Amino acid sequence: MKRRDFIKTTAGAAPMIGMFPADLSALMRISNTGKIEQRALGKTGKVLSMIGFGGILVMNATAEEASGLVKQAIDAGINYFDVAPSYGNAETMLGPALEPYRQQVFLACKTGKRNRDGARAELEQSLKNLRTDHFDLYQFHAVTSMQDVEEIHGPGGAMETFLDARKEGKIGLIGFSAHSVEAAMAMMDRFDFDTILFPVNFTTWNAGNFGPQVLAKAQEKNMGILALKAMAKGPWPEGADRSTYPKCWYEPLASVEDIRLGLRFTLSHPVTAAITPGEADLFKIALDCADKLSPLSESEIRGIKERGLAGTPLFSYKG
Repeated sequence: MKRRDFIKTTAGAAPMIGMFPADLSALMRISNTGKIEQRALGKTGKVLSMIGFGGILVMNATAEEASGLVKQAIDAGINYFDVAPSYGNAETMLGPALEPYRQQVFLACKTGKRNRDGARAELEQSLKNLRTDHFDLYQFHAVTSMQDVEEIHGPGGAMETFLDARKEGKIGLIGFSAHSVEAAMAMMDRFDFDTILFPVNFTTWNAGNFGPQVLAKAQEKNMGILALKAMAKGPWPEGADRSTYPKCWYEPLASVEDIRLGLRFTLSHPVTAAITPGEADLFKIALDCADKLSPLSESEIRGIKERGLAGTPLFSYKG
C-alpha cells in the first residue's frame, strides 16, 4: 500500500542554502512504500524520483543489458531518465529499452550545440534515437564559458530552436547543465529556466566553494534543481587504475557507506534528484541504499565538512 508524505511549500519557508543541513520543509516530498522517494521539480508541477538514471549507464551495453537496467530502475520507482548525444551510443541503446515505459517516465535530453541550426539537427536526431515525439525536458549541455552563454542567447543562437520546439510540442521544460559557477549564474540572469543540472558534492561544496551560490540563486528563482557528482570522490590520482570504472572521468565513491553518505549530503539540500555515475555497479549500490537516504542530522555535519575540506574538489570557485 502506497504511503504519501506531503511536505507542502509555505510562504517564507524557503531553506537557507548557507545552513546545512538545509530545511527541506519547502520541498514537497512523496514517500512511497518500497519505492524511491519522489520530490517536486521547482515550479514545474512535475514530481521526480530523487535518484535519476543517467544515460551513460547503457552506453556500450548490449540490448539485453540496457533493457535489464531500465527495468530494474522502473521497478525501483525511478521515473527520471537523462541522456545526451555526446554519451556515445547511449541514445540508441536507451530508446528501445525505455520505449515500453515512455508514457510513465520523465525523459530529459540535451544538446551541446550553441547555434540554432545545430541545435535543431541534434534535437531531431535525438528524438529519432530515443523513439519519442517529445522530451519532457531539453537542456543546454555543459555550459562552461561566457562565450557559450552569449552564443546560446544571441541572434541565431540555440535558444531560438528551444523556443520554437516548445511551441511545436517537441520539448516541454527548458533547462541547462553547467560546470561553471560564472556561466550558471549568467544563464539564470538571461532566461527564466525551469531547471538546472549542476554538481552538488560534499568536497566541491566545502573545499571548492562550488555550489552554494548557484543553488541559492536557483532556489530564489524556484527552479528545479538536479544534481551531478553526488557520488564523486575527486580527481583520479596520478597513475590510478581506472579499469574498474572506465566510464568515470573522476574517481567515484565506491563503498556502500561512502555512496550513501555522498547521496545523503546532496539530497539534504533542496535538490529534486541526483544522477548517479554511468557505472552499473555503482548505480545498483545507489538503488540498494535508496531507502536509507534520510537528510543528514546536525550531529553528522561536522564530520562530512571536515572530510570535504580534506579532499580535492573536482571544481572550485574563487569568487
